Amino acid sequence: MNFIDKLNAAWKRNDSLLCVGLDPDTARFPAHLAGTPSGIVEFCKAIIDATADLACAFKPQIAYFAALGAEDQLEAICKYLRENYPHIPLILDAKRGDIGATAHQYAREAFDRYGADAVTVNPYMGFDSVEPYMEWKDRGVIVLCRTSNAGGSDLQFLDVGGQPLYQHVARLVAEKWNKNGQCALVVGATFPEELAQVRAIVGDMPLLVPGIGAQGGDIEATVRSGRTATGTGMMINSSRAIIYAQPQGGEDFAAAARRVARETRDAINRYRG
Repeated sequence: MNFIDKLNAAWKRNDSLLCVGLDPDTARFPAHLAGTPSGIVEFCKAIIDATADLACAFKPQIAYFAALGAEDQLEAICKYLRENYPHIPLILDAKRGDIGATAHQYAREAFDRYGADAVTVNPYMGFDSVEPYMEWKDRGVIVLCRTSNAGGSDLQFLDVGGQPLYQHVARLVAEKWNKNGQCALVVGATFPEELAQVRAIVGDMPLLVPGIGAQGGDIEATVRSGRTATGTGMMINSSRAIIYAQPQGGEDFAAAARRVARETRDAINRYRG
């Protein structure tokens, strides 16, 4: 099953557009996991187990692992996902952007080393920086388009032939780059009007949508702007708001994550139509 098929199945199976981000920050771990060699793996496994029936995808952010020298732990977590939840897409959030042989090595890292179903990439260097990922025709290539950070406007709103750059990127990917039907776009929840414009450009192409939760994006505006006619089309990501949810009433960290994930999934579903 390729990435797009797996994503479509996950939307239906779990009745969910929620993507759970895995951003391990050991300073925020429960005391019994902080400072232990296995703490990162145990923490992420617990989050995965607690939220797997509520998510349409999991998205480990590679920087949080690499900064700790925890690439081996990331491999273990990806293996755990593949073996225990093979029906849920695994997205490696790496935002790679380089050309030729180097891009091919980054693709090998994402798809062969970590076994990701999809990877995020930066289109700034053009199609030959994205094309090597497409050699893995069953995997997803998720291209940065309109990012959720405020500074994204520094470049993404530059005029390109009468349209902002982010819209040019959306058209390039939808009309020229998506030769194998494996592409998706990153469009932030913090800019719902731009999200709606991208949806109009790309049709039913999947969108990875960061920016709710800790970044404050509005769920109703996000869903109404980015949903497809079938009420799907999005992987709406929440990371810190879920995995570091404040326990209540005797909950442990995993139960708190599950509660917030369920609340978020249900809030999204209220506006799917």
